[in-house]
Amino acid sequence: MQKSLILAAAAAAMLTAPALAGESETTLDYVIEKGVVLSVSGFEIPVMYHADGTYTAEAMGSEIPGTWRIDGASLCTESSMQPGETCTEYPEDMGPGDSFEVMGAMGPATITINE
Repeated sequence: MQKSLILAAAAAAMLTAPALAGESETTLDYVIEKGVVLSVSGFEIPVMYHADGTYTAEAMGSEIPGTWRIDGASLCTESSMQPGETCTEYPEDMGPGDSFEVMGAMGPATITINE
């Protein structure tokens, strides 16, 4: 009986392993995991995201705290510098080192995912 349970568990693990191995990280997974540099209006602003749903950005020598959440393919943020939540859609299939343009509340910005 115990041998049958072990074999059943091993078979179940083998069936689920390819599905787990086939799952790849999304652009937003990398953004949250690695952080980004936001380039807007000639300024480069490093942003680090934390697992507790907060982030810190550094602009003009000041640290700006905020909150984040993911809604589908959009990153939604709010801070004291940007009261009220805004959501920005991110492109698919981007990873560490990639740069791309997004349209944010203040217009176009370039995002570079840290390596």
